[in-house]
Amino acid sequence: MMTLAMIDIVIDEDIAFEPPADMDKAVRVACESAGVDTEQIDLCVRFTSDQSIQSMNKQWRGKDKVTDVLSFPMQEPPCDTSESLGDIALAVPFILLEAARLKLPEADHIRHLIIHATLHLLGFDHIDDDDAQKMQNLEQQAMHNLGLYDPYPMDAEQL
Repeated sequence: MMTLAMIDIVIDEDIAFEPPADMDKAVRVACESAGVDTEQIDLCVRFTSDQSIQSMNKQWRGKDKVTDVLSFPMQEPPCDTSESLGDIALAVPFILLEAARLKLPEADHIRHLIIHATLHLLGFDHIDDDDAQKMQNLEQQAMHNLGLYDPYPMDAEQL
């Protein structure tokens, strides 16, 4: 396990993978976009297998399928950044295939998913349309601030 700022990065033993070097920046930009103080951000990012994600998804969300990213918040909003925000788990094989299918650079796609998951840790969600639009706007702002692609390039009416 290595630490970048206060972000713990865990790579499961069965995953041969080198994470993007600036994941801490993606977390900080997500927090800044949401108006959250970034002085003491503390969370864990785990890179794992599709099978592990599927198991977590089934256990915690009742969905027996692979997904790209899961967030496990440790707090209710508003978040106290002096405490851990929670954990993020990413399914490396699934994400790499997804990036190829979408014709996106793998590292940029991972950064987007980390931004997305960090916003979940901060209490944002996309269950209803209004919340989804607010969360997407924050993701777009964070991605723009990192100089990355627009993750939602279509108008909301086209979704």
